[in-house]
Amino acid sequence: MKYFIFFICFISVVRGQNVDRITEKKGISFRGLSIVSDKIVWVSGTKGTVGRSTDGGKTWEWIVVEGYEPKDFRDIEAFDDRTAILMAAGEPGLILKTSNRGINWKLVYSNDTPGIFLDAMEFWNNESGIVIGDPINGRFFVARTFDGGNNWRALSGDKLPEADSGEACFAASGTNVRAPTKGEACFITGGSKTRFFHKDGPVNLPIISGKETQGANSIAVWYKKRKIPLIVVVGGDFNTPASKEKNCAVSEDGGKTWKIPQLSPSGYRSCVEFITGNRLITCGLNGVDISDDKGMNWKKIDDEGYHVCRKAKKGSAVYLAGSGKIGKLKQ
Repeated sequence: MKYFIFFICFISVVRGQNVDRITEKKGISFRGLSIVSDKIVWVSGTKGTVGRSTDGGKTWEWIVVEGYEPKDFRDIEAFDDRTAILMAAGEPGLILKTSNRGINWKLVYSNDTPGIFLDAMEFWNNESGIVIGDPINGRFFVARTFDGGNNWRALSGDKLPEADSGEACFAASGTNVRAPTKGEACFITGGSKTRFFHKDGPVNLPIISGKETQGANSIAVWYKKRKIPLIVVVGGDFNTPASKEKNCAVSEDGGKTWKIPQLSPSGYRSCVEFITGNRLITCGLNGVDISDDKGMNWKKIDDEGYHVCRKAKKGSAVYLAGSGKIGKLKQ
């Protein structure tokens, strides 16, 4: 009986919420999204495209980064309305930075090692950041910056995490690496094996794996007012967008142990984000879900597919981006 009562309450909480499509950019697939505040939004995607809004998505400035028109910018990290860092997937691995609203971009890192593929960035603050990439010679690629992305240094040798054969990362939403505390980073993998990597080593995740289309795609971390971080991971198989099989996992002990939700998200999910310490949003090819109990029960609120969802660093707004569109969560 208590589960039935909870389910009714959960439905009443999420009823009426959905996503407003606020703009379109046909022919562009967006996977990079960074929300500085409720008003300042940056997105990045295919064909060298970057978008910027300073009025909460009412109007947009569109930029095609000169000289990088063919690139797919899978992640972007913005610090204010002028400053942002772009990460390009594929060979060569590239990172660019602007300090003048995207008018000019400086190449701050380039790597033409065969097999290089950058997947995601994460910043602890305006100075310290990390970028993660697929394995090269059996070890995941990692580079760090300590000066706001002006310079990057790639780690080497035994400092790099080892990968199993067929194990890699998904550059699905720029969120497969996160900072669980102010002093460390963690990331997730997929393919032949799905694992959570943190300072104490890798831990197997109860997320579907075994094929190159399967695995963990996104990780969200909440540690405000918590001694031990709360962590939620989503993924699945992007070849079967509606499958709920092993597409979400939750850890309340900083990633040591994991459990699956009572009600899973409504299909493959490429991004997950905390809105508050209890509420999360996740999105994928077949829609958007909300959880109000730390990821243990999910309810679909919109049938439209998106690749990435992010909350404002300073504010409460939640934006989403996908194939040719940008949306905003009604709250």
